[in-house]
Amino acid sequence: MSQKLLLSAKEIDIILHRLACQLIENHTHFKDTVLIGVQPRGTFLADRIRQILIEDYQVSEVDLGYLDITFYRDDFRRGEKPLEANKTHIDFVVEDKRVVFIDDVLYTGRSIRAALTAVQSFGRPLEIELLTLIDRRFSRHLPIQPNYRGRQVDAINQEKVKVHWVENEGEDAVYLIGE
Repeated sequence: MSQKLLLSAKEIDIILHRLACQLIENHTHFKDTVLIGVQPRGTFLADRIRQILIEDYQVSEVDLGYLDITFYRDDFRRGEKPLEANKTHIDFVVEDKRVVFIDDVLYTGRSIRAALTAVQSFGRPLEIELLTLIDRRFSRHLPIQPNYRGRQVDAINQEKVKVHWVENEGEDAVYLIGE
């Protein structure tokens, strides 16, 4: 199995700051905007983006929640083993808010389709956008595109894109893993 470094910690940091600036351009004060990390891997990215907005760009208040999509996925009953759900934590109203979904890798689009369904349990957003660190653009099964993307990656279907976060894997890096 081969592994190629796509993004180093420094490159990820630069991309995260660019993404934060793009959010500020479109949402200015975040009064009517909420960030929602898609469980499980989008939460690390969402935490980082929120931290950058508050600490580096002095955005005074940014609502952040985490959305579990396990039982909204179209493949949740297809596996051999039972799925283990993550905890949803949304302690704000999404009704008439601008929602920004945050996930680490956009691959087939099925996770985001599930998130679109799951968020309806919390109200009807005014608008929904998508921020993703990695966009695997030629792998889509559904017509879903990110509004904010860190990097586009063209990977063959057998290749995997793996995002490592220092909080989870001990390093910030993005790898392309082949067979």
